[in-house]
Formats: sequence, C-alpha cells, structure tokens
Amino acid sequence: MKLEELKTQFLEYLEVEKQRSPKTIENYGRYLDKFLLWAKISNPKDINDDLVRNFRLYLNRFSDEKGQNLKKITQNYYIIALRCFLKYLAKRDVKTLQAEKVEIGKTPEREVDFLENSEVERILESAGGVNFKSLRDRAIMELLFSAGLRVSELTNINRDKLNLKSGELSVRGKGNKIRVVFISDTAKKSLEEYLKKREDIDPALFVRDVKGLAKFKKKNKNTKDDDNLRLTPRSIQRIVKYYALKAGIVKDVHPHTLRHSFATDLLMNGADIRSVQAMLGHASINTTQIYTHVTNPHLKEVHKAFHARRRKKD
Repeated sequence: MKLEELKTQFLEYLEVEKQRSPKTIENYGRYLDKFLLWAKISNPKDINDDLVRNFRLYLNRFSDEKGQNLKKITQNYYIIALRCFLKYLAKRDVKTLQAEKVEIGKTPEREVDFLENSEVERILESAGGVNFKSLRDRAIMELLFSAGLRVSELTNINRDKLNLKSGELSVRGKGNKIRVVFISDTAKKSLEEYLKKREDIDPALFVRDVKGLAKFKKKNKNTKDDDNLRLTPRSIQRIVKYYALKAGIVKDVHPHTLRHSFATDLLMNGADIRSVQAMLGHASINTTQIYTHVTNPHLKEVHKAFHARRRKKD
C-alpha cells in the first residue's frame, strides 16, 4: 500500500479511534503532506534514518519568502506527526522505520506572558458600558480569567450548560476531555447582566449582536439563513485585544494571556501545581510547570519574608 493511502487511513484513525480534534487532524495532515512532498517517496520501506535526518536539516534550514526560519517548536511538530504516523504503521505491521528511532529535539523553554492583577482589572473596567456589546465583552473576559479557559472552549459553551447557581461549568477541552471549571462571583454577576440582554434563541453562550447581524445579512445576500450567532475564536481574540489597547496595556494581550494570568494568580496565592493542572485541563504536569518559572521570583520573596522572620525570633 502506498504512503499517501496510508496517510489518509492514519488521519481517519486519529478521527475515529483517537477522537482527536479536527484542528489536530488538519495539522497532522499538513505536516505529513510536507514530508511526503519533500521526500518524494511512496513506499513505507523507504523511510529510514538518513531520510529523517535530512528532513530535519531541511526544516532547520527552511526559510519563507520573508526570510524567516521555522521555530524549533514548529520543527518538532513535523517530527511528532511523523513519529505518530510511524507508530500507526507499526501497529498495522507495515515495514518501515521504527518510531522509537526518531527523537524529538529540545526546544527553548516557553516564555509565559501574564498580566498583573491591576492590569486585569484595568482591562475589565474598560468594558464598563451597559449596552449589549459592553456587557457581553465584559462577561467574556471575566469568564476567561475566572475559569482559565482556552478560547475554543469558551466559544463552544452553550447557554443550557451554564449553571450560575452552582458556579460550576463543564467544558470540553483538548482530546474531547471534559473538565469542571469554576465561575467567580464577579464573573457570575457579569454573565447575569449580559444574559438579561439576550432576546434571541441561539444556543451559544456568546453571540454576535443580533441587530448587527441583521444589518450584515441585508448587505450580504449570500449569507445563509441558518447561520448561527456564535462568536468565533478570532472574534474573541479581537475583543480581548481591543480592550487591552483601550486600557492602555502595552503588552501583546490575547485570550491565552488571561489563561496564563489565571494560572499564575493561583500559584502565586498558594495553589498546588497538581490542582492548577486539573483546572487548566493539562494532560501532563510538564505543561503546567512552565508557570513555575514565573512564580519562582514570588516564592523567593515569600521565603525571604517568612524564613527571615523565623530566624529573627531565634
């Protein structure tokens, strides 16, 4: 069987057996397409150590039309996809290179951008109006910070899943895994005020302005009648960025910045890393540990203040 056909079956395997997200499957397909286009091979037996090593050299030396090279983490994504493909081939008893022989390169430690509490408050206060848009946008940012949500998790929430009385919410994260997140009192209040303005029957929690959508449909006759009102991740990104600029925040703020701020805030206030891992929905504790680099300076100050205090009493 040719590699192109095996690749298609592998992507179907990810979809059905592994229940990976459409975005993950799309990315794996793109990475493997690039590998097969570069390698110009069709037989799995032709994948060997030399071929993989040369592909890594190609990725490392690759530059786009602007002269920009691929980041180390991006290069690793290609190799991870290839290794997963090789594991799948081994499972199918297809003769090819052993996946264990393909090592993932080291990447520089990720830098975490987060906001101080005063900066978060400034952004939230910048959406202080009482019209539909202001109330919606304030609720969006309050919930992002309160629950540490990914933007895709936020946009997928439906109103019937929201229980403000319990202050809890189930969200579907990466790998279709469901976890419980918690809603702060301030986020509850913002959500209540926003939902009072909702006059539509769309199931989505966060939607476009109905009046604005009506105007859009009149201008664009090609708009389908069954288009829903749900905000897209891109829309959420624009909203967060708009209010950060309005609040005078000089940092490059994205929805994920609020997620980082949520995690950092918990750790700085004494939460253990395993609890933070569960609240963020991280499969591996290693992913959560990126925040310890941010909180270490704070822990140093805590040690200095409390340890020194004990010594003075002796």
